[in-house]
Amino acid sequence: MAAAGVIADLRGAGPGSDFELPADLEAPSPPEARGLRRDGVRLMVSDVERDTVEHARFTDLPQWLSPGDVLVVNTSATLNAALAARDAAGREFEVHLSTRLPGGFWSVEVRRPAPAPGLPYLDARAGTTLDLPSDGRVTLLAPYPLIASVGSPSRLWLAALELPDDVIPYLDAHGFPIRYSYVKERWPLAMYQTVFATEPGSAEMPSAARPFTPELVTQLVSSGIEIAPLLLHTGVASPEKHEPPYEEYYRVSRRTAERVNAARRSGARIVAVGTTVVRALETVTDERGDTFPGEGWTNLVIGKERSVRSVDAMITGLHEPRATHLAMLEQVAAVGNRSPAAAVRHLDRAYAEARKLRYLWHEFGDSHLILPARPG
Repeated sequence: MAAAGVIADLRGAGPGSDFELPADLEAPSPPEARGLRRDGVRLMVSDVERDTVEHARFTDLPQWLSPGDVLVVNTSATLNAALAARDAAGREFEVHLSTRLPGGFWSVEVRRPAPAPGLPYLDARAGTTLDLPSDGRVTLLAPYPLIASVGSPSRLWLAALELPDDVIPYLDAHGFPIRYSYVKERWPLAMYQTVFATEPGSAEMPSAARPFTPELVTQLVSSGIEIAPLLLHTGVASPEKHEPPYEEYYRVSRRTAERVNAARRSGARIVAVGTTVVRALETVTDERGDTFPGEGWTNLVIGKERSVRSVDAMITGLHEPRATHLAMLEQVAAVGNRSPAAAVRHLDRAYAEARKLRYLWHEFGDSHLILPARPG
């Protein structure tokens, strides 16, 4: 299992990290429910080298890519990772399954339900057992990660699941997609799957790829754009505290590593579709920029002390204030740029334009293509 060190305390990093996000810019529903196709969402294009910001639709994506460019996509499929639960006193909770861990354990989050999705429940303690549907049970074993003592409060828990069936069919029968307060109603799991999804395992959708449609993929491939798959199963987000992501399972095949290296040698761009792709690729890319196949759990976090080595551009969503992913965007924008500060200023401007022009945030929102300067 490959892993790299976590960069501590990334809060406050990133473009315009202290801006206020109006509630009406949080996408409350899928674009299909708003009368749009998936690929009809807006696309903001940041050309960092020329310091320009353009505004288009996601269907226009091919005009900013060139033959030989490699789009690296995450093939992880989203789980019905939320389950209704009750404690011994009959109180209602939601359990969010985050990451399947070695040995058959899981990291989980406990939340109190509300008319809109509730907040993390921080009064749970190690040893608590919650009843799940159809005679399932989850027992909280220790805070995850274990920083202080087993008796400490925690948002995430190392937990043991006791289910009457295998996890995937059990979740298909009894679970529902994780959602947060800005999504006011439940949507079926199909709304949380991307066109690239093949292997179930993500607690939350790798949402940067959501706007892709079969028709758009066909257009890209027909124009000479390559699609290279990898896998990273995403854990639960932390929208209230903006903690860095914890360990997540990834797999980068030999074929994908070879395609990335060949594109780099030919001068073509490696375009990451989402922060999950950057995290996985960076885990298997060395200081010289060579990418290798690999599989395991990664705790790598990209930030001020760790530059990006594996990608030349990125498609992503719009990230909320103080989110740790914003620090990753800074590092992507700075690729090949002699002035990292100029890259940060560019992203500040882009985010200001997105707010002014009323782009929508989060998994059902709009998209952002970041095109840094080419090295050299």
